[in-house]
Amino acid sequence: MKILRWLAGLFVLISPAFPLWGISDLELLRRADSLASYLDTDFSAEYTIVQDKPGQSPSRTVAGVFRRDSRETYVIVIMQPAISRGQGYLKQGKTLWIYDPSSKRFNSTSSQERFQNTNARNSDFTRSTMADDYRIVSGTDAVLGRFKCRVLSLEAVTGDITYPKMKIWISDDGLVRKTEDYSLSGQLLRTSAIADYWRVGSRYIPKQILFVDALRGAVIDGRFFNEKTQITIAKPSFKKIADSVFSKTFLENVNR
Repeated sequence: MKILRWLAGLFVLISPAFPLWGISDLELLRRADSLASYLDTDFSAEYTIVQDKPGQSPSRTVAGVFRRDSRETYVIVIMQPAISRGQGYLKQGKTLWIYDPSSKRFNSTSSQERFQNTNARNSDFTRSTMADDYRIVSGTDAVLGRFKCRVLSLEAVTGDITYPKMKIWISDDGLVRKTEDYSLSGQLLRTSAIADYWRVGSRYIPKQILFVDALRGAVIDGRFFNEKTQITIAKPSFKKIADSVFSKTFLENVNR
């Protein structure tokens, strides 16, 4: 996969030789949030999620994602594989429900939980609020492959987010290119990379997101291989979504 080769070739060179944009780190973080959020419009797309567990055949999930960031809500509908078809997620503010069509029941879940047992988390599907959720501990200039970046070290200021500490690489166009997610003790848990974005008007959508789990994997022939999840985003749209989509009734009826 192209993005896997891109991640493998990344390097970071700390370099104070170039100034970045003449804005504060907090302003830069807010800009990154704004480019990953769509507060003035609805958003929908088709997400293909490929889970790679070393020693096993990759698994593939296709889902329809519908977001209304202004209301802090999203709906996700699983379309493939057939065994999972009709499963759905409904986020309303801080509440997240998962729907099982076989039992016809909703159960509450957490944004911190793994999405369909992949290396993605439920929180990866909503808008970005890093400037509200974290304080900036430090910032430094760096080069990440072909990107000039600002690297920000972050610590959480709220207790209901997925990762207590983060490092984030923001390129000079304000887009997130890489993140490292850490535990409270400083243990690296996950790395993510975004090599390229769709541009639709003034809005940006990742083309692919690669998540590499730092802890989960398997030893094969004496070498440790990490679990990876790649999300490919296709058919992005900013057309108005009917209010009825963001409801339990929609998930109950979507496959009828």
